[in-house]
Amino acid sequence: FKGGMMNLNAIRNKIDCIDSQILELIYERMELGLRTKGQKLTVTDKEREKEVLDNIMRFSGGLLPVEFIQNLYKIIIEESKRLQAGGCLLIGFQGEHGAYSELAARKYAPDIIPIPCQEFREVFEGIKNKTFDFGIVPAENSIEGSVNEVNDLLVASDLAIVGEISLPVNHCLLTLPETDYREIRLVYSHPQALAQCREFLHRQKLEPRSFYDTAGAAKMLSSLRPGAAAAIASPDCEKFYGLKILKENIQDEMTNRTRFIVLALEKKVEGGNKGSIIFALKDEAGALCELLKIFSDRRINLTRIESRPQKFHPGQYLFLADFEGSDSEARVKEALAEVQQKATFYKFLGCYPEEER
Repeated sequence: FKGGMMNLNAIRNKIDCIDSQILELIYERMELGLRTKGQKLTVTDKEREKEVLDNIMRFSGGLLPVEFIQNLYKIIIEESKRLQAGGCLLIGFQGEHGAYSELAARKYAPDIIPIPCQEFREVFEGIKNKTFDFGIVPAENSIEGSVNEVNDLLVASDLAIVGEISLPVNHCLLTLPETDYREIRLVYSHPQALAQCREFLHRQKLEPRSFYDTAGAAKMLSSLRPGAAAAIASPDCEKFYGLKILKENIQDEMTNRTRFIVLALEKKVEGGNKGSIIFALKDEAGALCELLKIFSDRRINLTRIESRPQKFHPGQYLFLADFEGSDSEARVKEALAEVQQKATFYKFLGCYPEEER
């Protein structure tokens, strides 16, 4: 400010910030439009278009002429219809744009359109009601272990696993461009990301603050612009939210990776070389050992096995297991049939291509 008024640079910085927010909202509007394509018979709905324009006109007046606002929204509506008619595939992920789940989605299929969701449950429900063609969720991290909420949703849903992506984690310390790094005191991020950068935060004498999502913390930093604050998120958040990367790879372990699974309504027809199952057993001594022997006798390697408590049966457990092999192989078919026979509960999640690291 100079003489109680904003100077030219301050005005231009404010305009740049508003332009960024406008574009972000337009993208969000287009994504919401794409969500509707599986819930209506045709892309064009003249009655709805008139309703949108009538609603906008209620807020018009003042500086901008009515014709400008009408023309602007007609362009927005036409672009939304073009996207909906384009036959694009949608993949739901938990978090904001720039989240690691979105990076994994783009690695899985570069042409697919990632749609952000607030919760893992929203991803699962979006696939079930055909809002999304696919969903992608983190299954396990090499440091922090399994994502229990995802495992519980896999147990409760009828979705299939159709792919996997293993992503190296590159945690970055991001700040606002105008922030002096020497003034930073607070760092916001998801609790797992904060835990994975514990030693770095301790060395730098920075106070961790939990947030629902890594990219969400970066978005909050950009919109609320708190002083003396930073966020831990992916490097993509720099461009998404106009932030500055102070330091990359701040995680305590450089081998830190997260395995994501890709979900769909139907199992892959062509199968793959890796599979996943969920099962429960009678509460008897040696029951698990006998079941695991089914795989070892056929030289089928189990790459993961873990237990989850059954919510409505205290003291009883479900087991989630991944194995190498395809259900098109005779030995795998035999093993799965025997597992199903011995189990009190059994669910085959599908076979899919194992990602080579």
